[in-house]
Amino acid sequence: MDRDAAPQFVLPLVVRIEKSAAPAPPARTDALETAARAVLFLLSDERATAADGAWARAVRDWQDARIRKVVRRARGAEWRRAAGLPGITVTGRTAEVRVFPPVPLDGWPKELVKLQVSGTELADPEPPGAPDPAAPVLWLSPDLEMSAGKAMAQAGHGAQLAWWGLDDAERAAWRDAGFALSVRTADRRQWARLTASGLPVVRDAGFTEIAPGSCTVVADHPALRAACG
Repeated sequence: MDRDAAPQFVLPLVVRIEKSAAPAPPARTDALETAARAVLFLLSDERATAADGAWARAVRDWQDARIRKVVRRARGAEWRRAAGLPGITVTGRTAEVRVFPPVPLDGWPKELVKLQVSGTELADPEPPGAPDPAAPVLWLSPDLEMSAGKAMAQAGHGAQLAWWGLDDAERAAWRDAGFALSVRTADRRQWARLTASGLPVVRDAGFTEIAPGSCTVVADHPALRAACG
């Protein structure tokens, strides 16, 4: 099937960012990691995987077309309204992200359609530490500048590619571990090795912020790393 000719869907993710001091805005890396985990929780949910699951048709239609994800932000009453829609809220150390079943590109629920997508800037209070080498790592390109929302979507893409590359037992083990993962930015020498390693690489379609075909994320899951030799 021609992915561009198929009806287009988008996976909505909403990150909670309150205007007041409490709770404080999430740390950028934690927001990226929480968004990636949210995508995995949705992909593995019975509502998405069962033949008669409530989300199964929407997920199939979405995956048959371009795999689009859009991150928006909400606070206060906006967040409470978003939380009332079917979806899954995933909590990190500082971040809360709610993921929803895919919707038509021009058919967002009214509770989400007015949420802002631009201007979502987050920072890490201190540099993130070295990732656990025994757990999956989603490596970001060192050559691209992305907003927090864009980077969250790209991390979600990387997690999804890793999920697709695993067998059932490997998927179950990852889910049992709570979809533990890290998101880090590679250095340039490391990035060159990663993109040539055979691991899954996210290549952006170029709808927003960066040029079409840009490599944004390499999904470095230990099981996939072993398969690459």
